Amino acid sequence: MKRSFLYFVMFQLVLAFTACHKKSPENPSGSVENPVPQSPGSPSCTATLAAAENVQIFPADNPWNTVVANRAVDQNSTAIINKLLAYGLKADFGSGLYEGRTIGIPFIAVCSQDAMANVVFRANEKDGNYGNESDQQPYNIPLSAPIEGEGYGDAHVIAIDIQQKKLYELYNASLRNGKWEASSGAIFDLSSNEYRPAGWTSADAAGLPIFPGLVRYEEILKGEIDHPIRFTLARSNIQPAYVAPARHLVNTTGSAADTLPFGARIRLKESFDISKFSATNQVILKAMKKYGLILADIGSNFYISGAPDSRWNNDDLAKLGAVKGANFEVVNFH
Repeated sequence: MKRSFLYFVMFQLVLAFTACHKKSPENPSGSVENPVPQSPGSPSCTATLAAAENVQIFPADNPWNTVVANRAVDQNSTAIINKLLAYGLKADFGSGLYEGRTIGIPFIAVCSQDAMANVVFRANEKDGNYGNESDQQPYNIPLSAPIEGEGYGDAHVIAIDIQQKKLYELYNASLRNGKWEASSGAIFDLSSNEYRPAGWTSADAAGLPIFPGLVRYEEILKGEIDHPIRFTLARSNIQPAYVAPARHLVNTTGSAADTLPFGARIRLKESFDISKFSATNQVILKAMKKYGLILADIGSNFYISGAPDSRWNNDDLAKLGAVKGANFEVVNFH
């Protein structure tokens, strides 16, 4: 429908008024963290990393929001933990650079329809093409979105649409000729409990979303992490199976008697004393008691995932290494 001339003039006046009133007493500079250009369909959207924390991550009854503090201990917990007794937690995230790369899995917040474009799924020297298990719709990921490890390693790319409540994630991603390429990708509707098709991977080996399991500094500022934390184990400690909400398995030789399937949860024992840890680490450890850790990928034993942030204290995060495998128990998944 064509706009009338009067409507057009009024629209221009509104834009002019808005441009003259960007600043506020709370934000005198008028700047925002991780600003995203506003699209015509979303004039009131301000996409920041902090704004992403206001998005409900799946419905309240979703496994990602399930408290496991009082769940029964799995029948094989002792045998599983006995293989992990000596391993300490490792925060696989932090501030600054390590070997010239940011530490952790970054993400970006976006407004609706900011950068919708198809992704080219391909194989490369690092991994194969899993396009047949990837969502083929357009992805709302700006070309400016950060790539994990600056393209080294898993090279994840994550964008969360704070208006449409959708999550866009890529694995082994790169930019070529102004387009995103990746080995696999997944789109999650954060307002739905619908799982990916059985057997499908995602940007994570387990077919899980990555963002919901990341430790994020904005959560520390809130004083609570209200979800399980993503973690990895070595291949020898993973069995070729998965449990909900995971949807994908990998070929491993782990026995069902003393290893974990993808999607399994472990939790920090309630008796473990966290009082001597910093306030920041206590927030993380409390979440491990209440929501646990969720097994999402093959990697180093007891590496937990988080987003890079200049506010992390790397020396303090390293003290989480005092928490050992012996301090955990496996939540019943049978």
